This record gives sequence, C-alpha cells and structure tokens, in this order.
Amino acid sequence: MRVLWITNIVFPAIAEKMNLPKVVVGGWMYSSAKRLVVANPTLKLAVATVYPGREFVTQELDGIMYFLLPLNGAKTTKYNKNLENHWKNVKKIFNPQLVHIHGTEYPYGLAFLKACPEIPAIASIQGIVSRIARYYLAGLTTWDILKSMTLRDILRGTIWAGRKTFKRQGNYEIETIRRLKHIIGRTSWDKAHALAINPDIKYHFCNETLRDAFYDKTWSYEQCEKHSIFISQAGYPIKGLHQLLKAMPIILRHYPDTKIYVAGGDVTRTKEGLKGRLLRTGYGSYLSRLMKRYGLEQKVIFTGNLNEEQMCQRYLRSNVFVCPSSIENSPNSLGEAQLLGIPCIASYVGGSMDMMVGDEQNLYRFEEIEMLAIKVCRVFAECRDANVEMQTNARVRHDGAANSVRLSEIYKNIL
Repeated sequence: MRVLWITNIVFPAIAEKMNLPKVVVGGWMYSSAKRLVVANPTLKLAVATVYPGREFVTQELDGIMYFLLPLNGAKTTKYNKNLENHWKNVKKIFNPQLVHIHGTEYPYGLAFLKACPEIPAIASIQGIVSRIARYYLAGLTTWDILKSMTLRDILRGTIWAGRKTFKRQGNYEIETIRRLKHIIGRTSWDKAHALAINPDIKYHFCNETLRDAFYDKTWSYEQCEKHSIFISQAGYPIKGLHQLLKAMPIILRHYPDTKIYVAGGDVTRTKEGLKGRLLRTGYGSYLSRLMKRYGLEQKVIFTGNLNEEQMCQRYLRSNVFVCPSSIENSPNSLGEAQLLGIPCIASYVGGSMDMMVGDEQNLYRFEEIEMLAIKVCRVFAECRDANVEMQTNARVRHDGAANSVRLSEIYKNIL
C-alpha cells in the first residue's frame, strides 16, 4: 500500500536535512508516522507539506519519502493554484494509492483534491476553523478590542482580521469536506459538524497518538511547584488566557503565592522595551492591561518555546493544568497532561468534555471565571496523587499501537 500524508508541518527529519527551523508543534504526527511504518512493513509512506522555499524538494529518509512544496512567499491561509502542478508532480513520482490529509484548516489539501481527483482521499479533523471562527473573539467586547489596538494591528490587522482569516480558511475547509467521501474524527463535536457540512461523508473514528515523551512518566505532587498553573498556549483569544487572568484575583485570596506558567513567547512583550510593545498584537496588549489591572505582572511567566522534553517537564513541575479555551476539538495538550496524571481543569467546550470522562467535576463553563477559580482552589486543596483513572483512560485513548492498527483498518476499508 502506498499512502501519501499531507501535513501542516515540516517533519523533524527533513527539516534537519534541509537546515530548516524545527517546529515545536505537531510532534504527535511524526510519532504517529513512525508507529504506522513500524506496524505495517508493507506500507510505503510519503509525507508532503508546503514550506517557504522556492524549490520543489524530494528526499527519502529512514524509509519515508518526503516532499516539500514551495510557497514562494505565498500565504498558507490562501488558496494557491500553483500547488496544483506540484501535486501532479508528487503523484507522478510517488503514485499514491491513498491520500491522507492531516487537518482541513489549510487549503493545500484542497489543491491536491482539485489536481488529482481520481486518487481516493481521506482527511483527519484537527480543528474545524469554519466553526471555530464563531468563538474567535472569546468574549472580548468591541471596546476591549478598540482599547487594545496597537501599531502592529494598524499595519497588519486587528483581532477582527484574525477572525476574518479563520472565516476565509473555513470556506476552503467546507469545500474540502464536501469533496471528500471519507473523514477521520474522534469526538462527538467533530462528528456533528463534519456531518452537518457533508451528510454523505463516511465518518471513521480513530484516536490520536501523542508525542513519545508523555507515555512513560507520572506526575508527583511532592515534586511539583505548589500552587502553580500551567497552560499550553496564549497566542490568540481562543486559548483563553484572559479568562484565567480574570479568575486570578479570586484564586490569590486563598493562595497568594499562585503563579501561571504559559508555554511560548511573551505575547505581552512587556519586558522587551518600547520596540517590543510597538510590535505586540492587540490581544497581547489586552493581556498586558489585564495583568496590570489585577497586579499580576510578577505572577505570569512565559516559558518561551519548549521542545517535547521541556514541555513534558513543565507539566510535571506544575500543580494543575488548565485548558481555558473558548473552543477546542480534542486538545493534544489536555491529552498529554492526562497521560502524565497531572490534575486537569478544562472548559466545557467542543469535544473537550469527551476527554474528561471520569473527571467531570473539573469541567466548567468558559464564561464562568468564578467556577474556574474555585476549581483551581479545590485542586490546590485536595489533589495529592496522580489521577490514575484519568491517566489510564488517556493511555487507552492515545495507545499508539492500537491507533496504528485502527488507522490501517481505515485505509484498507477505503481501498
């Protein structure tokens, strides 16, 4: 069987070979690819994605054929007709029997479907941006946005422009899903929306395999930093850091030493001087204003970009993981935290509740910052051991071997 994966990241092996920057997101796809190849010796896998270069690249490494399709400065969020000829070239070189598009958010999968409609194709749902766009502002009012506008917003677009981009991507995504006969999902939320977009599509259930580092470690209360909160992203409103900041004054009344650790760069840029503040986004400016209003400047620590092992250690050092998003499908960050057994709190949105079975007491409505605060305080007061039931459920859900078998079954059913 010859299977072509279309991904939204450049895998580490080819990135290193081509001296391209390594990405710190999407590592679960690389783990899944390695497991799939090991589990299926007769399967020949190729992985293709776009990159900012100008040359069409093909390279075989460790039994996987890689294709890098040049963007030549074009945006990933806009349809690029030039990719159609590149996809025809990929077809000519690799001759796939099946194409698996990982994520419907970007239009280069759509370009393949238009260029090579005769090849059977399936897509995995990561997020559904046409639906996520509804929740992009995440409770921010018009006045919040106007008061937080920055020079960068004026030059590159405001938070509203970000929502507009999601809506544009969503139009391509809807076309992609309507062209497909098969789709892979894993939550009640993504199934409902996939079938609403294309009622004739065949929905295949398959869980995701996460990054290798998270399977063989367990959180320990004795070794964590007491009263520390960890969230995995804060780059835009959907991820909900502003809601956690609003909840902090309540938490601090009971636990005045509480700190928030945020994975990634400092989006507020408050420590980068005038130049940094001029370059920050409106959302970063809004976060900065909230931190000043509530006196949280010394309570929020941005960790910088973390690789797989660093991310794992950050979870283990934290007292609680919070996923305060306005919308999610099945956040991998929550899955990773659950694999480690760290206490988890999540907003009741999208497909997140499907992942919190057995831990429903730690779900809360996104808007209810008071409920978020009291649940954090309850974890600080009561949780002294890893959540074994949650950890066991996560290890079944994200079992790499089982998921590889299931994915192989789906491929065979289509062919």
